[in-house]
Amino acid sequence: MQLPVSIRPVLKRALRSAPLRRHYHADVLPSLISPSSPEFQARAQGMDELVNDLEAKMAEARLGGGQKAAERMRSKGKKLPRERLGLLLDPHSPFLELSSLAAHEVYPGESIPGAGIITGIGRISGRECVIVVNDATVKGGSYYPLTVKKHLRAQEIARENRLPCVYLVESGGAALPHQANVFPDKEHFGRIFYNMAQMSAQGIPQIAVVHGISVAGGAYVPAMADETIIVQNQGRIFLAGPPLVKAATGEDVDDETLGGGFMHARESGVVDHLARDDEHALAIARGVVGDLGSAGAKAASPDREPEEPVYDARELGGIVGTDVRQPFDMRDVIARVVDGSRFREFKKEYGTTVVTGFAHIHGYQVGIIANNGILVSPAALKATHFIELCEQRGVPLLFLVNVTGYMVGSKAEKGGIAKDGAKMVRAVANAGVPKMTVVVGGSFGAGNYGMCGRAYSPRFLWTWPNARVGVMGSGQLTQVMSSVSKDPAQHASLKDEIEKQSAALYGSARLWDDGVVRPVDTRDVVGMGLAVVSRERGAERGWGVIRM
Repeated sequence: MQLPVSIRPVLKRALRSAPLRRHYHADVLPSLISPSSPEFQARAQGMDELVNDLEAKMAEARLGGGQKAAERMRSKGKKLPRERLGLLLDPHSPFLELSSLAAHEVYPGESIPGAGIITGIGRISGRECVIVVNDATVKGGSYYPLTVKKHLRAQEIARENRLPCVYLVESGGAALPHQANVFPDKEHFGRIFYNMAQMSAQGIPQIAVVHGISVAGGAYVPAMADETIIVQNQGRIFLAGPPLVKAATGEDVDDETLGGGFMHARESGVVDHLARDDEHALAIARGVVGDLGSAGAKAASPDREPEEPVYDARELGGIVGTDVRQPFDMRDVIARVVDGSRFREFKKEYGTTVVTGFAHIHGYQVGIIANNGILVSPAALKATHFIELCEQRGVPLLFLVNVTGYMVGSKAEKGGIAKDGAKMVRAVANAGVPKMTVVVGGSFGAGNYGMCGRAYSPRFLWTWPNARVGVMGSGQLTQVMSSVSKDPAQHASLKDEIEKQSAALYGSARLWDDGVVRPVDTRDVVGMGLAVVSRERGAERGWGVIRM
């Protein structure tokens, strides 16, 4: 995921509206790296290769269904999906796109760029919204299993952060060959409309703009919206199209008579606004968002004036590299992400395989938990204590992950690693403050749980292109396989398969994260995430702080 513009415009409005403290009493982290060393250069080169590959794949995904499909859409007088998005957003404002590589190489023999849908967070009429755009250049905007999953994830983010939803609709509904994995289950197509009903009841606005066909299940998006716009002679809303109507009732009827904009605006009342064209429809949508009043949550202002880090973020690739087995000091990463490279470390001398402390990113306070090695009992207790502090003070948590797991062995077991690790996992699971996770290296075994992996519902989870997520690393896998099987071919085959499945692009294609980000973009991506999650603090809890 690459931010098209800087996050700074998002924060300017808040910076003007609140008095900010300029000084933060925390030490500037020292940097001991040597950018001219051969090791640094080799790591940087390896990361650059991964980033270049990532950028190429993202550029290809942004083309949607390709040139021919785009030309067909333009020949009908329509704007392309990303052109519609650009007209909807405030000029020169950032759009935090989610899961842009969803469905990459997932469906054999089919190319479904972005899972046929564009989702993200952007600003409309001065208000941050979740935006869902059907890409009709990809299989006519049909919903594949991962399309549904991506749509539902966008709604989850909207609900958690009380962000209005704007749907730009042009879809033929469920992809019928995949109906068993799209239609009947709890987290399938129907959940989209359930979520719309729930969010509307919670005061989270639901707005739909119908740019093209909206048929069958897709017809319920505009029907369930609080306010709906349709483009005349272009938008179509019907539960069944003319062929199915003919088969079911014997009636001959054309698209426009059955479900066109004039009919729905003048007779059925399914829509509230009739637009001349795509551009007019999006202008109306901007007006609707501008009139939302107090609906949704109020954006929180940053509590300090942002400072650029002292050190260059372009050095991150050379610090971390691509081999998750090679150690590095996570403080060097923190120093290139946080404001002024200032970090007030907590319990520095205790449980040293975890780094904990307070910082600011783009002016927003955050508590950071970062791995500096394997999770041993003191580190788990330290992290638990720190999570409780952040919970008590209402400070969002950022997990920077590079972990092989919890310590094993007789000494660790006698020392209570199972119960101490469970304390940390329990604290992560029950923390009411917003949590965000960035996997900058490995995320293996139960360490994935303790460091707020996907199962622990972080508000956002991003990975770097070098990241690996799996039950265990390749080194441990080799040892385990050799103990249970003497067949070297089986070892090699399984190792290759698990290495493939633990790669960042493999996981992102299946929505195990919210996108792969370039290391250099980490500060801005996390800063925009903090601007979103800081708008709605968690409810007060009854824990207090239990000293570990």
